[in-house]
This record gives sequence, structure tokens and C-alpha cells, in this order.
Amino acid sequence: MRLGVLDVGSNTVHLLVVDAHPGARPLPAHSHKAELRLAELLDDDGAIGPEGVDRLVATIIDALQAAEDKGCEDVLPFATSAVREASNADQVLARVREETGIDLGVLSGVEEARLTFLAARRWFGWSAGRLLVLDIGGGSLEIAYGMDEEPAAAVSLPLGAGRLTTEWLPGDPPGPTEVRALRRHVRATIARSVGDFTRLGRPDHVVGTSKTFKQLARIAGAARSADGLNVQRTLNRKTLEDWVPRLATMTVAQRGTLPGVSEGRAAQLLAGALVAEGAMDLFGVDELEICPWALREGVILRRLDHMPTERAGEG
Repeated sequence: MRLGVLDVGSNTVHLLVVDAHPGARPLPAHSHKAELRLAELLDDDGAIGPEGVDRLVATIIDALQAAEDKGCEDVLPFATSAVREASNADQVLARVREETGIDLGVLSGVEEARLTFLAARRWFGWSAGRLLVLDIGGGSLEIAYGMDEEPAAAVSLPLGAGRLTTEWLPGDPPGPTEVRALRRHVRATIARSVGDFTRLGRPDHVVGTSKTFKQLARIAGAARSADGLNVQRTLNRKTLEDWVPRLATMTVAQRGTLPGVSEGRAAQLLAGALVAEGAMDLFGVDELEICPWALREGVILRRLDHMPTERAGEG
């Protein structure tokens, strides 16, 4: 069957269309995305303003039309931290439901971490052993660890690259004092959770997912996305540490010229690099591998896992 997963994130609204059935690897068929930056559309009270809600509804309608055009039998819609943390989340969800017919489920941060972990586990397989998975989104950082498909520990921290850029790095480029303050904040926040994971033992394999990790790996020398999903891509902590001070002195326009860095994500790259560097350092990770699958694939895989039971019940 052809499925669509509609991801309303802090940075983008992304529809991923896949051809899939239980027991098979989902094959991507189409990608439709729009940069909405919901996290930047919050007012002083933490609510998504009328303009932001209008844009969200219009963007979802466009995505649903794309899903219909591509022949999707079902669309799995969900929202993450930007909607989850909006003070008017209930009103936003009601408006979306009324105008689009979509019940936009809001994932908790821990659910995000668990589903992303599932995707990484399926991608790397059981031979990867104990997995530590790091995912930097626009609004939050998810961390998960375990030996099975359900992680033994999972946490979501308010360390998304978009959120931190807005709150901590107003300059272009930001000043050294601002960068230093954000670095301290990131490391102090991550450090509060490190013990919950390290007591479980050292991971056999460390994985980074999300656009931020992919872009950092690319500027550090990893293969282009055009080279395909199956090419191994890694990010070395020492190389990342060399890049962080360079990124801190660049303007947004200059970062946007780096290989693999999109113009829309260039502003967030420094904050994302500080989070990646802090997480790798505090968890003692010298190198991690980039996983092509993340939250959207985890949502699809979980849906496929439940399909045989659902269809058996139809008889």
C-alpha cells in the first residue's frame, strides 16, 4: 500500500510518501515539504498567532492534496514540539481538524525518542548491539538507548536548534559572549540526563539522526545525499570541535554556502553544532554514524507493525 506520513515539526511541514507493506522495507516514493518555522511564530505568551495558524492550515491542505495526487491510501499525521508546547495547542488542533478533517496527533518528546530509536534499530539491525541514538530537531533534542526495539531509556530535552537560535543567538554572527552562554546552557542541560544512560553501560554503536546531524556530517566531509541512502556517513567529534569556532564567526549567508547546508537551515547550524558537540563530549562519543531513517520512518514502521492485527480483526 502507499502511505503518507505528515510531520508537522518546528521547522517544516513534511509529507513523506512511501510504498510499504508489513515485513518489507518502506520505499520512499515522494517528498513534499514546506518551511513553516512554527517555533518562530509564537507570540510573547507562547501561542501560535493567527497568521501562523492560517499558514499551518494552508500548508496542511497543500500536503493533503499532494498525498491524494500521489495515491496515498492513508495519511499518518503528527505534530512535535512546536505545537506540543504552544499555549493554544488545543485551539490550533481544533482549527486544523475543522478546516482539514485531519486529527493531528501530538507526540510527546519521549514518544519521539522511542519512534526514532525504532527506526534506527530497524535500519542498523540487531548486530548493532546496544544503540545510543541522538536526534536534534528544531525544538528539542531526543536521546534514546537500548538493546531492543523499545529503548531502555529515552528523554527529550528543550535543546532544538531552532529554539536555541531564537532564544540565545540573536546576532549575525552572534557575539562570543552569546555563544559561550549557549554552550554552558546546552552542556548543563544534557549533563542532568547523562547518568540515566551511562549507568546502563557503554553503547556498541552511536547514531545521529535529523537534518542537523546530516548537515554537520556533510560539512565535515561525509558523502553527499545524492550519493544515496546506503553510503556510510559518520561525524567525528574532533572534526566537529574544529568546525564549531569557525561556524561561530560566520554570518548566516556564509553558512548557507557550505556544502549540504540549505539556506533555510543555515541560521540554526551553529546552535545545532553546539548541541551535537556537547552531547558527543558528555556521552564520551568519538564518532557517530548518520542514520538515514528517523521519526517519520519510525511512525511508518509502527503503523506497519499493527497492520496484520487490524486486518485480521476486519474479518
